[in-house]
Amino acid sequence: MEMKEGHLNAQDCRFGLIVSKFNEMITSRLLSSALEILKEQGTREQDIEVVRVPGAFEIPLIASQMARSRKFDALMCLGAVIRGETPHFDYISAETSRGIAQASWDTGIPIIFGVLTTDTVEQALARAGGPDKNRGAEAARSAIEMATLQKSMAKENRKPSGFQY
Repeated sequence: MEMKEGHLNAQDCRFGLIVSKFNEMITSRLLSSALEILKEQGTREQDIEVVRVPGAFEIPLIASQMARSRKFDALMCLGAVIRGETPHFDYISAETSRGIAQASWDTGIPIIFGVLTTDTVEQALARAGGPDKNRGAEAARSAIEMATLQKSMAKENRKPSGFQY
């Protein structure tokens, strides 16, 4: 049986992060932990681009544009949608997740969903804690693994099949 998986060496990878400004107390923690992981795993500062958007709903459009640019090996979408007293939470959460998935499917670029969807601010803060309990750090690790897996598979697909004319 052959098994394929990515690894956490990000030296030759380029990453884009799309970060919501809404709930910045939380999203800044997600971003900080994601950047920490990227740098720990060998990503150079010049190989990281951060784009700030007003809210989670705006993330998919920018993720799609960045993926279509083909400048990145993987993207991370970071945000926080916290339930309120109206159905607004349901609409924003559903459309944000659908849009991020669609952008990835349409472009073939790994786009990692790091948007917290919680009932309370306390739950969001718990998921934006230190590097061990931070969804931003988890998103960075997933992005690195997916980027390296895709690079590995692309190299494999370019190898000659052994067939000689």
